[in-house]
Amino acid sequence: MVKEDRSTWKAKYFEKIVRLLDDYPRCFIVGADNVGSKQMQNIRISLRGAGVVLMGKNTMMRKAIRGHLENNPSLEKLLPHIKGNVGLVFTKGDLTEVREKIVEQKVAAPARAGAIAQMDVKIPPHNTGMGPEKTSFFQALHIPTKIARGTIEILNEIHLLKPGDKVGASEATLLNMLKLSPFSYGLVIQQVYDSGTVFDPTILDITDDDLRSRFMEGVLRVTSLSLAIGYPTVASAPHIIINGFKNLLAIAAETEITFKEAETMKEYLADPSKFAAAAAAAAPAEAAKEEKKEEAPQEEEEESDEDMGFGLFD
Repeated sequence: MVKEDRSTWKAKYFEKIVRLLDDYPRCFIVGADNVGSKQMQNIRISLRGAGVVLMGKNTMMRKAIRGHLENNPSLEKLLPHIKGNVGLVFTKGDLTEVREKIVEQKVAAPARAGAIAQMDVKIPPHNTGMGPEKTSFFQALHIPTKIARGTIEILNEIHLLKPGDKVGASEATLLNMLKLSPFSYGLVIQQVYDSGTVFDPTILDITDDDLRSRFMEGVLRVTSLSLAIGYPTVASAPHIIINGFKNLLAIAAETEITFKEAETMKEYLADPSKFAAAAAAAAPAEAAKEEKKEEAPQEEEEESDEDMGFGLFD
């Protein structure tokens, strides 16, 4: 009877994962190390309406995916990433928004011996509130302390752990004694699957401005290369035309050849006083624009100085 029930459960699990693979074009491959059942329940609740969490044995997930490759061959790209303690979060929504909901569901946890440090763990100088009988423990860890008002005080900042370090029994005991919970655990997004493509989750951080900036960098490089080798392209054509026009103006300036666009230049070259007249006419207009820009800020500054009761240089 038990064997039949397990077979039925497996059959239902395979049906569920196949249905999810058909219904959802996107999913996250997430690591679930140190995630408890209560926390997993909270994650499922937070994702209601936005995604579906599927956990299970890797062998069963791989078997279900392989059995569904005939209908969707691109699912084969998921197989290399189904390893370790992982699960799948299926979604039809915006990947960035769903990722934020997954990431924000983290809980602080005390350090445990054998765990891997996720970040730098530093103990600031402070009074621990512990009695002098604990001094030998701090001395064993080479932590400088002193007795202040009958309690142990840590004198200097202690860099206890670095990212990737394995937490030892002494470090775990110390952090627990100080009631510090430096780590937080939750689902960790390892890979993203979207309509047949698997990519790193950092790709989701790329914005439209980043794409625009990278595109413009490429355009500038194409333009520079095209101008250097004299090969006309859409990017370099405007620069080639402008440079050609400048050459024509230079020829017109040195010879008697003229054309409509060069007539004004020739007039100014023939009578240099026109340069001064043009500059004098432009100066009042520029000054008026600058005054208009400065008027409002100056008034605000004067009002604020009067309110404070002192001048700018007092």
